[in-house]
Order: sequence, then C-alpha cells, then structure tokens
Amino acid sequence: MKDKKWDLVALASIPLIMTLGNSMLIPILPQISRQLDISAFQVSMLITVFGLVAILMIPVAGYLSDRFGRKIVILPSLILAAIGGAICVAAAWFMDGLSAYWVILAGRFLQGIGAAGAFPIVLPFVGDLFKDEKEVSKSLGIIETSNTFGKVLSPILGAYLGTLLWYAPFIAIPILCAISFLMVLFLVKKPEEDEKDEKPGIREFLSEIVGVLHKKGRWLYAIFAIGGICMFLIFGVLFYLSETLESKYNLQGTMKGFVLAIPLTLLCLSSYGGGKIIGQNKGLMKWLGFSGMLLLTVAMVIAGFGNGIYFLVGFLSLVGIGIGVALPCMDALLTEGIEKKNRGTITSLYSSMRFIGVALGPPVVSLIMTRGHWVLFATLAAVGAVGGLLTLFAVTPNKNKPGKSVGRKTAKMGRHIRHARRQRAR
Repeated sequence: MKDKKWDLVALASIPLIMTLGNSMLIPILPQISRQLDISAFQVSMLITVFGLVAILMIPVAGYLSDRFGRKIVILPSLILAAIGGAICVAAAWFMDGLSAYWVILAGRFLQGIGAAGAFPIVLPFVGDLFKDEKEVSKSLGIIETSNTFGKVLSPILGAYLGTLLWYAPFIAIPILCAISFLMVLFLVKKPEEDEKDEKPGIREFLSEIVGVLHKKGRWLYAIFAIGGICMFLIFGVLFYLSETLESKYNLQGTMKGFVLAIPLTLLCLSSYGGGKIIGQNKGLMKWLGFSGMLLLTVAMVIAGFGNGIYFLVGFLSLVGIGIGVALPCMDALLTEGIEKKNRGTITSLYSSMRFIGVALGPPVVSLIMTRGHWVLFATLAAVGAVGGLLTLFAVTPNKNKPGKSVGRKTAKMGRHIRHARRQRAR
C-alpha cells in the first residue's frame, strides 16, 4: 500500500472536491433563495438537478471506464465539472433574479455530468490498484472518509465564503477541480492489466453484466438501496438543519457552518474507523452495517420527540455515526464481491442510487417539513428502518465472492468463441 500512497491521495481528492462542490451550497441555500427571490423548493433544485443528471450519466461513465480505462474517464469529467462551476459564477456575476437562477441550474446540470464520471469511478479504481482484500477495505475506508471529510468541511467553508460573497462557493469549484485534475494526471499510475485478451464487445459485455445481476441481484440491489437511503437521509437532515438553524435559532454564517459540521465530523470519524475495523471479514461488514442502520433509525425516532437545538444536534450526530459506520461496509462488500472487469459498471449503478438519495433528500424534506416536526422524523426513521431490514435479510456476504460467477463464465465462453472464429478464418 505504501508504494501506492500518492495514487490513493490523488484519488481521495476527487470525492473530497466533488462533495465540497455540492455540499458547500447547503448552508447558503437560504441566502441564495433571498438573493434570487426564489422559493425553498426552487433553491433545493440546485442540489437535486446535480444529482438527477449524475444518476443518468453514471452507468455510462461506468461502462466507459470498464471498456477504456478509469483515468481516461476521470480527467475529462473533472474538466466538465470545472466548466459547470464557471457557468454558475458567470450567471451570478452578470445576471440576477430568475434569469440567473436558470443559468446557474444549467451550470449545475453540467457539473453533475462531470461528477458522474469522477467520484463513482474512484471506487472500482481502488479495487484495481490493490490485490489484497484487506488493503482494498482499508483504502475504501479512506475514500469514504475523504468523502465525509468534504461534508464536514463544506458547511464551514460554504458558510464562510457566503459571508464574503453569496456566490463565492461557486468560484471555488473550478479551482478545486483543477487541483484534483493535476493530482490525478501526475500521481495516479494506470494499474497493470490482469488479462491480455482483447476486450469483449458491447453485446458480450452487457451479457456479462446481466449475468452478474441475475446471479447476485438480491444482495446487489439491497446494497444499492442502502447506499441511496444513507445519502437521502444525510442530505435531507442537512437541509432541515440548515433551514432550522437560520429560521428558528437565527444562526448564520460561520457559526451555522460549525454546527452543521458536528454530525458530519462524527460521520467522518466513524467512516474511517469502520473502514479500518472490517478488514476482510464480510460477516462483520454485514453486522456492522446493520448496527449503523439500526442506530440511525433509533436516533431519528428519538429526534422526533424534541426540537431544542442541543437535543436535535445530539441525536442527528448519532444519525451521522450510523451512516458513517454503514457506508464503508457497503462499499467493501460491493467492490470485493464483483470481478475487476465488471467493477466499474456495477459500482456505477450503486453510485447512481447514492445520487438518487442526494437528489431526493432536500426537496422531499422541504415538502414534509410543512407537515410538522414529528411527521418529518417519523418518515425519515421509516426510511432508515427499511435500510436496516435490507441489511439484515437481503445482504448475504457469504455469496458475494468474485470468482465462479456467471460473468466470468460468459467471458470465457466469449473468448473461446472469438478464438474459434479466428481459427476458422485461418
């Protein structure tokens, strides 16, 4: 792992920067709403449109990364994300009102396309870099920690930048993407190919993916759903907390950012700890993931009974710990359970579900908030309970080992067919 330390550092910069580019906006959403004279639902769409376009593009990026290479997909994606951020800055600088809002929304759309080809490709890339499962688990824990550290830093940085200029967080995005681009370009080396055979065509490739989903669908779909639920809950909670701290407790600026960072800091620490603890033990991954989902569900139920600031922040911090424990377990189960050649596409489907959670969290919570405090937290607890039940009954780590999968058999058959055709041609 030491000889690939800088590769890992460069790859870890991607989730950090992509998270900052999205989550920095959360503490300043009320400020953007006032500045552009738009509703809470409209401003929440700045988060949602980013996630929606990523959902559509992530599977495409995953396929391209399996077919042509991870690095070839990541670098142009970072450039696209930077251009999207620059469009948002130009709109905020030269326009105002609804006109600026629609152009910023377009910039966020383009930024979402860039994000689709960046962070989701990091997970299979880490699986490619390391051969030992323990190193993969540890490295994925670092990647998830980088992702959650971005969430910790983003409310503080976003709130601070917002005090300087309401669209300053948009200015930071192109700069951060350029830094990550240079790190990946110069520090990340392409992993050695295990197989020297030609890549399968798209029909054979799709048949492999269908085969993998057919054989391993039960636990794969469960992990996809759990990832989406975790991101839905964390972004929903952040949106709620951001609105409540400003409207009810009159907390603004950097102080608001520090309060928002408390549950995220605990999420980050638990994510790092979870990645170190699980090692190669797939049974432990399942039960630790279940414990995390159970913790966040109970915390949501209790949070529904009170709305004091210390009470809320305390129990929402437990939600952060639960999510931080669960996510590295799901990442490791998924990455280590899928063969290298199909890893990009399968993990991209998982990332799509996570982005669905990101996209749905703020607008759904903004609508449920009008029904009352208890209704909101009862709904969020029910969603968390679904994730816990899926972890308990649908995730079966003893069956998710790469090796004699349908995908490998299909690939072998495809190679034999191609070899026979070449022989006949001679």
